[in-house]
Amino acid sequence: KLSSEVLRETIATILEASKEKGRKFTETIELQIGLKNYDPQKDKRFSGTVQLPNVPRPKLKVCMLGDAKHCEEAHKLGLETMDVEALKKLNKNKKLVKKLAKKHNQFLASETVIKQIPRLLGPGLNKANKFPALVAAGEDLAQKVEDIKCSVKFQLKKVLCMGVAVGNVAMTEREIFVNTQMAVNFLVSLLKKNWQNVKVLYLKTTMGTPVRLY
Repeated sequence: KLSSEVLRETIATILEASKEKGRKFTETIELQIGLKNYDPQKDKRFSGTVQLPNVPRPKLKVCMLGDAKHCEEAHKLGLETMDVEALKKLNKNKKLVKKLAKKHNQFLASETVIKQIPRLLGPGLNKANKFPALVAAGEDLAQKVEDIKCSVKFQLKKVLCMGVAVGNVAMTEREIFVNTQMAVNFLVSLLKKNWQNVKVLYLKTTMGTPVRLY
């Protein structure tokens, strides 16, 4: 189990180190996970998303692939938007789709558009693990964007290590503490043997050295 004391100390350590270096941007704090007793070839690969209480990455770039109404709403929120015409212009060009996927952290799409995405763009967004989240007709777009910014996804691929953003150095120690604890507990709940599958946990800032948690 994760000791609260160690977690508090670790957070204080990485924040202190980040302050000393004084980067010109707000560093993100990442939780790095190493697993054991797990065979990605045989064991079921898990995938799960959890919503953290505090936004780890406020600057997350979200792009709306929407119908006219959604695009208008998204504009008001200061999001980048693309309508079906704009998507058609990419002409299924793999390089262009890849570039689009790289440019944004996450995509949203209206119901009318989401069905056409495989046809318009091919599998590019899916390959980049950025297939859009659906925004229903009456849904509150601002809330949806907020939810996305709070969400982190754990997904086991072929390797036994992964990392997710749990905060940034502008947050209070308490906020980082709550986020990290929630992310760790959620990850452990996804694992077959819970804590017995966890080998190591580290916390690190974007440019900092990792500090061991567990």
